[in-house]
Amino acid sequence: MPMNRIQFQPGLSLPAFLEQFGTETQCEAALESARWPEGFRCPHCGEADHYVLRKRGRKTFQCQHCRTQTSLIAGTVFQSTHLALTRWFLAIYLISQAKTGLSALALKRYLGVSYPTAWLIQHKLMQTMTERDAQYTLCGEVLVDDAYLGGERVGGKAGRGSENKVPFVAAVSLNTEGCPLYTKMIPVPGLTCAALTDWAKAALAPGSRVLSDGLACFTGVMAAGCSHQALIIGLRKPHQVPEFGWVNTLLGNLKTSFSGTYHAFDFAKYGTRYLAAFAYRFNRRFHLDTLPARLLVAAAAIGPRPARWLRQAEESC
Repeated sequence: MPMNRIQFQPGLSLPAFLEQFGTETQCEAALESARWPEGFRCPHCGEADHYVLRKRGRKTFQCQHCRTQTSLIAGTVFQSTHLALTRWFLAIYLISQAKTGLSALALKRYLGVSYPTAWLIQHKLMQTMTERDAQYTLCGEVLVDDAYLGGERVGGKAGRGSENKVPFVAAVSLNTEGCPLYTKMIPVPGLTCAALTDWAKAALAPGSRVLSDGLACFTGVMAAGCSHQALIIGLRKPHQVPEFGWVNTLLGNLKTSFSGTYHAFDFAKYGTRYLAAFAYRFNRRFHLDTLPARLLVAAAAIGPRPARWLRQAEESC
């Protein structure tokens, strides 16, 4: 059997990562380059001439024109942190390279920090992944299916009516050869035509050709400018419906990832981030070696995401 070129790609080894980002100076240089690839520009007046200061150990830029001081971490997801950048960069490496994700408890042990700190780092980086992938839409041939986070509660309703189940839509775009390109997994308020129309407007490019099972709500994608074809699968098992092979494979991988990595999390409140983190890694599966650098650029661009904001309800995710 030939080697799977995705699974056996070299990626970025830990020794290679530490060689590039093992010191605070190296991490500062990488963050500065990610924020200002063409050199520092004052966020207040746009001038480039500046002095470099050190305030409480942090690199700070002072504009020669307007005297505005800008910390290296101000305006990034790292803002207000007291941790060394080397630990943040190690967290970026570990979370981006973990195929099945990384729990906050495991991250706590790797970084040598408290659990609340590890949780905050994890969610800031997952929020970065969420916002980055929200900028892109799927196009062309797209397979969609409904799925749920959570299971039935003892004594509660069964099936789709369970109080503990959070519905989400899994979608995967295919190339001309029928192989997967990109995926999106996004919770929806309910499996209704209106909810699927809103989902399609955010997740799909107009003109996409959507293939779904016979669930009536998927006709809502047509109101978003997409065509829709329904394939009634009845009581057949997933392996008996090859047309949905790739979306079923992704859902299987997602289930394995969640059950093997996370003990428990609030599906309704944080499900968006966990699903987006899975999709983010899958969408960049051919570029494991550059994943940490890509995530760093995204983290430098999205702005501060404080703990209170991260702990708000699902609308903030």
